Amino acid sequence: MHIDLIRSSSSKSLPQQISGTLAQRIRSGLLQPGARLPSVRSLAVSLKVSQVTVSKAYAELERSGMIICSQGKGCFVANPELFKQSEGHSWQEHYNDYLPRAQLWRNFKDSEVKYPFHLAAIHSGLLPLEQIGATMAALVTAQPELMATYGNFQGDPDLRETMRAHLLARGIKLASSDLMITSGTQQGIDLVARTFVGPGDTVYLEAPSYTGAIDVFAGRGAEMIFVPMDEEGMKVDVLTRLCDERPPKLIYTAPTFQNPSGVTMSMARRQRLLEIVRSYRCLLVEDDPFSDLYFHSPPPPPIKSLDTDGHVVYMKSFSKVLAPGSRVACVAAGGDILSRLIAAKSASDLGGPLLTQRAVLPFIAKKYDAYAAELRMILRRRMELADKLLKRYAPPGVTWNLPEGGLSLWLELPPSQDIGRLHELAGQQGISFLPGDVCYAGHTPSRHIRLCYSQMSEEDMQQGLASFLDLLDKYLS
Repeated sequence: MHIDLIRSSSSKSLPQQISGTLAQRIRSGLLQPGARLPSVRSLAVSLKVSQVTVSKAYAELERSGMIICSQGKGCFVANPELFKQSEGHSWQEHYNDYLPRAQLWRNFKDSEVKYPFHLAAIHSGLLPLEQIGATMAALVTAQPELMATYGNFQGDPDLRETMRAHLLARGIKLASSDLMITSGTQQGIDLVARTFVGPGDTVYLEAPSYTGAIDVFAGRGAEMIFVPMDEEGMKVDVLTRLCDERPPKLIYTAPTFQNPSGVTMSMARRQRLLEIVRSYRCLLVEDDPFSDLYFHSPPPPPIKSLDTDGHVVYMKSFSKVLAPGSRVACVAAGGDILSRLIAAKSASDLGGPLLTQRAVLPFIAKKYDAYAAELRMILRRRMELADKLLKRYAPPGVTWNLPEGGLSLWLELPPSQDIGRLHELAGQQGISFLPGDVCYAGHTPSRHIRLCYSQMSEEDMQQGLASFLDLLDKYLS
């Protein structure tokens, strides 16, 4: 079992790093209930640490109830009675991998429940699937050669020009040659991390942060430092003090309707964050999936619109609000940074599918703005309905703030609650939510949960939320 250890880390000891990584693997399902952990001796040899160090890590996991150790038998992930393994596949258990966690994968595994509040997505009935599907069908009939053609590594030139005009209307001035089309922003984050982040590099994120980004940076062996937020977004004064101690290689932020908290960063904070990035000559990854989904007035302009030195790598998702299966997003960067990202993408997928890029192009060019305006009204109504149900049925001690846009609500539960147990009980009733602890790395506990109000039909959303609040009331009492 491979674990990237940062031996110069002043924030976490080696036992804490080992136990934290194993805890993440257990929570995300990479280590399943009943799986046997490597022996203390074998893990110590593979990680080049003392057996005492591994013993301390295992002791911490056992105290937290995540593993069970038996003298002479070894240590196992808790609840061994739930674990079933084919004899023919038993060799795979000790085949090394380099995945410290895979929480995003686990989240999508929960998608078959009746009320999937955990997934930040838009109900298919609200998406322009028929229009985009009709365009794709026409392309297949008229230009079947598109299916036999490798796409441009940087993305279809016409689509890049359309996206350039789209970003220009939002204050970002650049050429279409400064854009790259990716398979969703998740690929963009992965490309940045694989190109510029290595073991021990310091990456700063908001606390809490997007689960998929945490998975990616953890996979690169980065030392992630989480910066607290308030109603104006990431606390840049705290970030400044932290950067003085550990200079950043990269800072990741979702400043508009942040996932999962829903907080929007103020203009003053955006300007200050850019100043910090310039002073440390590092990259800022600005993830922007939701800025077009505002409920009242438009949010502050993207940080990229202020960037004159190429420090900001801006990522804009279109698939999430149009057709998630199309996996279309754009990455805006410049100079040698973009060149290296294009090189990384060419090695990753030989260029994105040309057919899907051409299928979404006409809609983005001619119909997107009107569609987004209508979608904003629908999502605002959904959010207000969810808020009414919460005000009526939420137990005492449960709090939340209304976002100015986006797809989810971020709830805080009373102290000393076992959210893992609540998640299990909800699942038995066909209800899922996103536990807040997956939005951090390591053992960080959280009293929060995320509920998405846009994934289901309006009727199902209300029924599911009422059922969940009834369960929550009984659980807390």
